[in-house]
Amino acid sequence: MYKACIFDLDGTLTSTLDSLTLSVNKTMKAIGMPPITSEQCRMFVGNGSKVLIEKALKAGGDLKLEKFEQALETYLRIFDENCTYHVVPYSGVPEMLKKLKEDGMKLAVLSNKPDRQAVHVVSSVFGEGIFDRVQGQKDGVPRKPDPTAALMIADSFGVSPSETLYIGDSDVDAATGKAAEMSTILVTWGFRERDILEKAGAGHIVDSASEIVRIAEGQEER
Repeated sequence: MYKACIFDLDGTLTSTLDSLTLSVNKTMKAIGMPPITSEQCRMFVGNGSKVLIEKALKAGGDLKLEKFEQALETYLRIFDENCTYHVVPYSGVPEMLKKLKEDGMKLAVLSNKPDRQAVHVVSSVFGEGIFDRVQGQKDGVPRKPDPTAALMIADSFGVSPSETLYIGDSDVDAATGKAAEMSTILVTWGFRERDILEKAGAGHIVDSASEIVRIAEGQEER
């Protein structure tokens, strides 16, 4: 049985595509650029706000990113106002978290979403007392897939990487878990198609939240 679980947020614990697409398109409208589709947004997320805005601008025709600074400043303000728009937990996630907590598991969220919004979304959707630590993207801390933040969280819990599960929904998450030398689970209900998950090389790919509990409890082979 593992002692800690570190979860990605967007596409893993919560369905946030509506909030992200809305915020990007409000930004694009504000700077005189065409909107992106929800499907484009789904493929653009995962590497933080800067990369999301870069990809949105390029999709809109700003290949040299001449409007990047204006767009990023605008996006961060708009997203701060809309980060919980239509955000809900995925099916089975609240029950899964409750069971892991009852098992005595340390629980954390590690997101490439800006820290302020990550904390706000988690507290709004899940309340207080479920997660022992919530961390989004912060200045001075490399974003995923760099393993620094994941290792810092495990260390703060007093557990080793081998005692920690990392759970996400993308190739970025698989790379994070691998770099941190943590057993990694990828979920199929998030932002990436199954073929991308299979190519990412995670230890487990799951179709339901209950499978995460079984793996965490050691009911399935690592």
